[in-house]
Amino acid sequence: MKKDRVFVEQDPFAVEQREWKQRQSKERYKQLLTIASPIFLLLVWEVLSRTGIMDIRFFPPPSAIIGTFFDMVTSGVMAEHIGISLYRIFAGFLAGVIPGVVIGLLMGLYSPIRHFVQPIVMALMPIPTLALLPIIIILFGIGDLSKVVTIAGSVFFPVVINTAAGVLNIDRIYLDVAKNYGAGKVQFFFKIALPGAFPVMLEGIQMGQAIALLTIVAAEMMGATSGIGYLIWTSYKAFLLKEMYVGLILISFFGYLFSLLLRGVQKKLLPWR
Repeated sequence: MKKDRVFVEQDPFAVEQREWKQRQSKERYKQLLTIASPIFLLLVWEVLSRTGIMDIRFFPPPSAIIGTFFDMVTSGVMAEHIGISLYRIFAGFLAGVIPGVVIGLLMGLYSPIRHFVQPIVMALMPIPTLALLPIIIILFGIGDLSKVVTIAGSVFFPVVINTAAGVLNIDRIYLDVAKNYGAGKVQFFFKIALPGAFPVMLEGIQMGQAIALLTIVAAEMMGATSGIGYLIWTSYKAFLLKEMYVGLILISFFGYLFSLLLRGVQKKLLPWR
């Protein structure tokens, strides 16, 4: 009886191509799971509402909520609420991230600055920014500026702490190499400190975007005449639960979208993570 011999191709290019295809397949599977999970949740909600297991008065089916959303879009009401909320979120996010990154880098690089600023940061961080909202409204009024300042204050702390921690965790060998090659302060700042702190800094920014969404809803509930938070609060008080859920789902959608965008940026800038 003859035995067949199987020859396994050991061409490095073919092996690398096969491994690349396997990685791509895994990535597509992960992306599918990421998209499937919220769709699955909405389908379960729809079934439970339609079958009467959940009280439809308090938990209207997602299909009815989507219909309400399109009615609000066609009437022009939704565009105003979304536009003003996104403006406040982006303005407050940038106003918190930019100084947070700069001060965090300085804290990590220079010990005197760290010892001077750290007690202030540690003392103010436990205070909820929303608890300071009455003072912020007194100082900046009830317009958009007070909402931007509230969001910026909430975003600032996780960014500054993570950025400083990222700089302090840079491997000592990189600092020694930069000094031995005579790197100036500007080169050291942009070539060593910023890239070295980037992975941890991005984690702080990711936390900051989630906090920005939480803060805008609460801030618009307490002192605004427009925005998604205002929509949620006024709909709740009028027992217009479909409109209220439209606002809640919009906040959830934007949080999901911003998270995906930041992960995409992280994947492009830090492909090894």
